Amino acid sequence: MPPPPLATAAIPTITHPTDLTDGEDGLDSAVVSDDDPLSDSTTFSRDDHVLQIIFDPQLQASRRRKSSLVNLDIPHTSTSTPSSCFVHALLETQKAHSAGASPEPPAIAGCSAAMTKAQLSDMVLGVRELSKHLASLTIRMRVRRVFILTKAADSALVAHTRTVAAWLLAHDYTVYVEDTFQRNAAFDGAALGGGDRLRYWTPELCATRPHTFDFIITLGGDGTVLYASWLFQKVVPPVLSFALGSLGFLTKFDFREHERIMGKHLTAGVTIGLRLRFEGTIMRSLPREGAGERVLADEILDVHPGRAPTHEPAQSSVILNELVVDRGPNPTMSTTELYGDDMFLTSIAADGVCIATPTGSTAYNLAAGGSLCHPELPGMLVSVICAHSLTFRPIILPDSMVIRIGVPYDGRTTAWVSFDGRQRCELRQGDYLSVVASRFPFPVCQDKRDNKDWFDSIRRTMNWGVRTGQKSFG
Repeated sequence: MPPPPLATAAIPTITHPTDLTDGEDGLDSAVVSDDDPLSDSTTFSRDDHVLQIIFDPQLQASRRRKSSLVNLDIPHTSTSTPSSCFVHALLETQKAHSAGASPEPPAIAGCSAAMTKAQLSDMVLGVRELSKHLASLTIRMRVRRVFILTKAADSALVAHTRTVAAWLLAHDYTVYVEDTFQRNAAFDGAALGGGDRLRYWTPELCATRPHTFDFIITLGGDGTVLYASWLFQKVVPPVLSFALGSLGFLTKFDFREHERIMGKHLTAGVTIGLRLRFEGTIMRSLPREGAGERVLADEILDVHPGRAPTHEPAQSSVILNELVVDRGPNPTMSTTELYGDDMFLTSIAADGVCIATPTGSTAYNLAAGGSLCHPELPGMLVSVICAHSLTFRPIILPDSMVIRIGVPYDGRTTAWVSFDGRQRCELRQGDYLSVVASRFPFPVCQDKRDNKDWFDSIRRTMNWGVRTGQKSFG
């Protein structure tokens, strides 16, 4: 009998698979180790560093679609080394198995990975399947380099950061804290000891060399977790979040037990939940001479290879919660047009529109009247902010859809777009925002398997479903 198929990933050295899981889905866990001392300049090789997760083909064959094995060998602009994060390395090494493919249609405008619509659909399905598998696995890995993220301006959080750094250094981990801590007297890094194992990160290091870090610990609230997503626009190491903020939908762990929790997750194993992220790209209208009256719908929907380009990408960002297109400083409402794939959906006259991930369903989306959405559900949540027409209701679209929100050429005002509340910029007449699912999800450490702790979060933060019980008739 041939051996079962393997999913491989680029990551420091691997030992044999173990039996940490209960085998409910025919999955075994893997033990990741990296005893060899590697410097920050180490170049990871796909051939030398392999993680293997074994899938039982008899249990999986009946449920796994052929197209869920996704081809992600797509040209992109990244020049980073192969990922040392096992989650994203799994995504990077999946191969497509399709025969007799027809000629490739044009790539999606505004997608940095230059994917076609069929490739986008297969990629989303592959991420979804991988997320389902990882949510039922316990994966042990030997972490060496830990990235700590917190608010350097908060004195209480600086003290907690020092406590966590001291514990990690005492247990022989290499610790990275923000470079501003070098000049922070309250942190006093020199007194912590650890020698060259206490290091400092910058946003540039996160953007250019994300493979430097094996694990992320956040100290704060949901905003700190969103900042981690912002720093790591592509590869994201597993994120362990301690609740030290206000609400904390994404921060699941009590800091009072930080030593036990860190010891468990760093040595005994982690259960990973993959959170879908979106990639938003601003497409700027190109000037055209002697073109007469221009119609945005014609330029978005009437695309064929021989036609001269009408738009060019200006900037692109990956978000965890939501993209918001609003009226900005304009005193009146904005008018935008909503497109899904190759269809015109509707015109929107409102203060704005919010495109949220399932993770972001508890944020701006909920305030705008959108629905709560479990993070495992595949969807793009569209909610209008203070719509002019009461007939407009929130809608959930497939996560394989390409959504575009544009300002018509004859619009009275411009609009403004923000990415997870950051980097606001103006959309002028003729510009549009393209939104697709990102091929780089956000891996979070779960307290319970299969994302069951999401219900604990909404009960804890929102008192969801809590009310005084009815009295009996007796």
